[in-house]
Amino acid sequence: MDNSSLRVPAETAVRQCMNLQPDESCAVVTDDQRKAIGEALYRVAAEITDDAAFVRYPPGDQHGEEPPAPVAGAMKTADVVLAPTTKSLSHTEARTEANEAGARVATLPGISEGVFLMGLDADYESIERHCEAVLEQVEDAAEIRVTSPQGTDITFGVGDREWHLDTGIVHEAGEMSNLPAGEVFLAPETADGTFVVDGTMRPHGKLDGRLLAFEVEGGYVTDIDDPDIRSEVEAAAEEVGRDAYNLAELGIGTNVAVSELVGSVLLDEKAGGTVHIAIGDDHAMGGDVHAPIHLDGILKQPTVYADGVEVKLPRAE
Repeated sequence: MDNSSLRVPAETAVRQCMNLQPDESCAVVTDDQRKAIGEALYRVAAEITDDAAFVRYPPGDQHGEEPPAPVAGAMKTADVVLAPTTKSLSHTEARTEANEAGARVATLPGISEGVFLMGLDADYESIERHCEAVLEQVEDAAEIRVTSPQGTDITFGVGDREWHLDTGIVHEAGEMSNLPAGEVFLAPETADGTFVVDGTMRPHGKLDGRLLAFEVEGGYVTDIDDPDIRSEVEAAAEEVGRDAYNLAELGIGTNVAVSELVGSVLLDEKAGGTVHIAIGDDHAMGGDVHAPIHLDGILKQPTVYADGVEVKLPRAE
């Protein structure tokens, strides 16, 4: 792919999403496999501020793995951080500490050049409005129920947990977003029922008719019918025990520019009208579980109820 084609999405990310200013510092954190995207972001940032840095390191082994100490240091001391990396930095102490220090952070985990082009070709002010409309419907509910024609019927207890908006508009100190963005999400206190993934889930990508079923009781996944995913969770459990089975996240996609799933969790979980449910780590989104995995599964045809009232979901335009 001609690297010049990455210019437009890089402009959207740096200027509209991050609102980088000439008197601010910017750290673009990337790895050997995402170098072209990192360089496109750096070129735009360097046109805006003289205090831009390009930090590159070898790809990590798994999502949520901490980056090398010099990378974490660069993140913590920058005003703006953009992180197109092979393995996600979203659920790391490095990202949390950067936000706590006042950095505005956008992570782009697993981003490909195709997803970068597609997912950043959007009006993020419009996505922000869709996020706010969904939040208004769910934020005061004590219980969220999700069903689907594929067999999903799961109820989440919100408890004292807060909903978060991933709007892609990261203009205030200490804010964080994924890019591409577009979701409303929380780490529920508890969950019970069944969810069936029919969209996208690592390590399989886009499922194309295959269904993955999960049983949940008391906030923990108790049965996984897919051997590959089960093996990943079991491996994590060897390190952290039961926390690897934590029901970590309920998210509602609000990016109406995503008209079809492409097999990238980063993009597909943002698709308007979808729901994603995750297993594993939730400490970075208001939960209390630290785990070396965070596996999102996307449901294409969900119905969502907030205290029994159906939620109007944004749909692709």
